Amino acid sequence: MLEVAWELLDTIGYSGGAGGQAVGVFAGAAMNTYLTNVVARSCDLLTYDGIELMVANDKDYLTTRISYKLGLKGPSVAVQTACSTSLVAVHMAAQSLIAGECDIALAGGVSVIANAYPGYVYGEGMMFSPDGRCRPFDADAAGTTFGDGVGLVALKRLAEAIEDGDRILAVLKGSAINNDGSDKIGYTAPSVEGQRAVIGEAHAVAGVDSDTITY
Repeated sequence: MLEVAWELLDTIGYSGGAGGQAVGVFAGAAMNTYLTNVVARSCDLLTYDGIELMVANDKDYLTTRISYKLGLKGPSVAVQTACSTSLVAVHMAAQSLIAGECDIALAGGVSVIANAYPGYVYGEGMMFSPDGRCRPFDADAAGTTFGDGVGLVALKRLAEAIEDGDRILAVLKGSAINNDGSDKIGYTAPSVEGQRAVIGEAHAVAGVDSDTITY
């Protein structure tokens, strides 16, 4: 994540102090299997070496370590909402820009499994796909799979991006977040009503009619 953050700032032309701009970082990480592997080899977290290991690896320090290493002085917030972490990070970054807390915001997430994992055992009714394939929005969708990856986007207020001549790849018109509480079949199962509510709120915030959105 640190490497990608540096690369992103370099790509958008704001590396090396960001020219006085306040850059915020909003991101999250999946469970750090590298940390658990190292700790499992008898490392005491209360020792000097242990504290250094924790600060360099624990997800709580993900964003502030990036801000420290790259000299970024905007808000630095570790976001942890499981599967929705990266999207929630984008929403929080956008809200921070709207509030004027930062001039540029980096948002995203990372998941890297350090263990060797040849596959998984399928269990009926569980979240994993029976054939190792994920089919979003498909009638044959039957589960998900997990992989490794990291992604960050750079956000900026549109008027300022235009004024500065920045390369604009997309415009975020609006976003929303909520939680669907306990009105569902189980903790890991999303509720239809909760999803409908947050989608409707996002449309309202963006001023977009749902009829104008296609597949």
